[in-house]
Parts: sequence; structure tokens; C-alpha cells
Amino acid sequence: MTRARAILLGALAFAVAAAVVSPFLGEAIDFSSEGGRFIFRELRLPRTLLALGVGAALATAGVILQAILRNPLATEYTLGVASGSAFAVVLAVVLGVDALLPAWLGQPVVGMAGAVLVISLTYRAARVRDRVPPQTLLLAGVALTYLFSAMILAVQYRATPADAARILRWLVGSLETAHGWAAPAIVGVAVALGLAALLPLGRAFNAMGGGEEAAAGVGVDVRRVVRRGYLAASLIVGVVVAFAGPIGFLGLIVPHTLRLMGLVDNRYLIPAAALAGGGFLALCDGFANLLPGQQLPVGIVTQLVGGPFFLALLLREKRRF
Repeated sequence: MTRARAILLGALAFAVAAAVVSPFLGEAIDFSSEGGRFIFRELRLPRTLLALGVGAALATAGVILQAILRNPLATEYTLGVASGSAFAVVLAVVLGVDALLPAWLGQPVVGMAGAVLVISLTYRAARVRDRVPPQTLLLAGVALTYLFSAMILAVQYRATPADAARILRWLVGSLETAHGWAAPAIVGVAVALGLAALLPLGRAFNAMGGGEEAAAGVGVDVRRVVRRGYLAASLIVGVVVAFAGPIGFLGLIVPHTLRLMGLVDNRYLIPAAALAGGGFLALCDGFANLLPGQQLPVGIVTQLVGGPFFLALLLREKRRF
């Protein structure tokens, strides 16, 4: 068995273990009572499945955008996709637009609309004749990130205290929308469709690692691959941000952790990142239930856990040189 396949199987085992363990972390559930069974069936289990889907989407988007831009620090937040989607949801909350549709429908529609807006703006701003240079795309994304972040702060500042508090809780990243099965079902479908579009591009992304000209020389339609990868990654980010808010760090820590383990082939890195990202977020949400007092939003936990973990990995790799 090759190293890449071994790491992929390890990521699968990690995701399965996280899915099994996470719902049981926290206060013990009395399965002998109807109330206990309801909590597990309608609250904890859907929340775990939503975490798996959200984590998979964000980690996969990180891999794709890093491959497109050939920049190891690129994430869905670097290119403004998450900021645009977040601004659309925040504006909908303040204007009451989200109340016009059911939460399971209104949130993904608004989030995807914001993502599509940013995709269009970034792509048009970065396009040079018939090409989209990675450096220009990155700069355009960073500029739009700052713009939409400022607009989010402006809307929040002018909102009522109740709306401002609601926006703040959502902006730190949370899985509180997982009441019932609608949210995990929609996110799961979005992630499945996104992976179906992205997995066949793994070989093309490997070729693009040597530059666009080298990839074109071996028959890769670089423009089509970039457009398809950017669109698919952005849309799944738009859906998950609408439900869970802008949970940070997953698009950076998961791909780089897998690369530090020796997995660089995008054919295996894309599915491995999806599995590891989902498992990591599910465990972070489960551990949040173990903390005393009011439960921390999972967006805070991912950074509290992920930051030291990633730093430890870097220090371990540094000792090898």
C-alpha cells in the first residue's frame, strides 16, 4: 500500500471515529427516557453530521484554492468568498429577509447568493484578457475580503442590540442551526455535489503545481480547471457559511497537516482533507460540550485547539532539518 493511500485510509478511520464519539461527549444522555432519546436523535446526532459536512467543505475548499493559486496560505477567507457570503447573511438578518423563507431554505440561498456575487466580482477584477493570473486573483480576493469585512462591521454597528448580538454569535462560527435534519441534509448534499465536481480535477491540479504552461503542455485545460475548481469550492463555502458562520482555520490547518504527513498528491489529498476536516470539526464541537459553563461556539474551539496543534507539527518538522 502506498503512503498516500495509507494516509487516506487513516483520514477515513479518523472521520468515522469522530462521528461515533462526538455525539456522546458532554453531559450523559439517559437513553431510557424519551427526552434523552430526543436529545440524541434531534440535537446531538444532527449537530455531529452538520459538523462533518461543514468541516469537509472548508478543508476541501482550502486544498482547491491553494492548488489554484499555488499559494500555501490561500484559504476561502483569503479570496473573499466567506466574507461575501457572511455579509449577505448578516444583511438578510438586519433587513428581516431571512424571515421570509424557512431557515433551512433562506440561509443557503442567501449564503450562495453572496458567494456568487464575490465569485463574479473577484473573477472580473482579476481577469486579464482571457487569463486569470493567480497573483491577481489573490490580490482581488484580499481586497474584497477587507471590503466585505468592513461592510459587515458597519451593518452590525447600525443594527439593533438584539440583531447585533445575534450577528456576533453567528460570526464566531457555530453549529447551533443543527436543530433537526434540514441543515445537515442540505450541507451534505452540497458537499457531495462539490466533491463530485472536484475529485476528478486532482490530476490536473498536480500538473498545475509546475505552472500553467507546464500543465497546458501535458494537455490540461487550465482555464476550465481553474473556473470549475473556483466555482465549486466557492459555492460549497457559501452554503456552509450560511449555516455555520465563518469558521476559520480549517482550510489551512487540515491540508497542511496532511502535507506534513507526506500527502501531496491532490488525487488523494482532496478526499483525505474532506474526511479529516469533517472529523476534526466534529471532535472540536464534541469537546466544546465538555467545557464547564456555557458552551463555546465551535469556531473559537477550532482555533484554540488547532493553533497549538499546528504549531507543534511545525516544530516537529523543524527538528528534522
